[in-house]
Amino acid sequence: MTQIPGPQENLWTAAVRQNPDHARGYAERWRRIEASGKDIHGEARLLDAMAPRGARILDAGCGTGRLGGYLARAGHQVLGVDLDPQLIEVARGDHPAARWEVGDLAELDLRSEHGERLLFDLQLCAGNVLTFLAGEERRPALARLAEHLAPEGRLIVGFGLERGYDLDDFTADAAAAGLRLAQRFSTWDLRPAAADFLVGVLIPA
Repeated sequence: MTQIPGPQENLWTAAVRQNPDHARGYAERWRRIEASGKDIHGEARLLDAMAPRGARILDAGCGTGRLGGYLARAGHQVLGVDLDPQLIEVARGDHPAARWEVGDLAELDLRSEHGERLLFDLQLCAGNVLTFLAGEERRPALARLAEHLAPEGRLIVGFGLERGYDLDDFTADAAAAGLRLAQRFSTWDLRPAAADFLVGVLIPA
């Protein structure tokens, strides 16, 4: 059997199993960072600049909602999804203007009240979320995101290329999911591409 590149287990799930307070500590850390005055919304500002007012935006792997919450306050229709119920609880409490759902990106199936698949103008997958996925989850997650992308929509991802998900494997997985890496940068303020970090803009292939 061919070895699938990537972790054998979802790294977030493994961390929570080892430390049940992991999610709470994560949420508290971001609150401390924000309270210190540091900028925690750079990724969201990029998405806001790419979107018309009222855009439909999916925050995939939303965590505590720091980015989706910013985008909702900017006037967008935001839906955030995360695997961790504790993080979703924080997001719902801190950012009530957006919709937050517990969900697995590899099994994503978001529907309207009429049963129609929800499509998004922009999707954001930041914070190294893709590197936390088990190897066998990566292609299914990208495929599910592709299914939820509007025809002219864009998926913006950001992760460290030295965290076990190299560019060749990622672009192969994206292609298998029906996505093409259209633009590549190294930072959320769009510095030229580099070997250590990817900010990628993907479109339907």
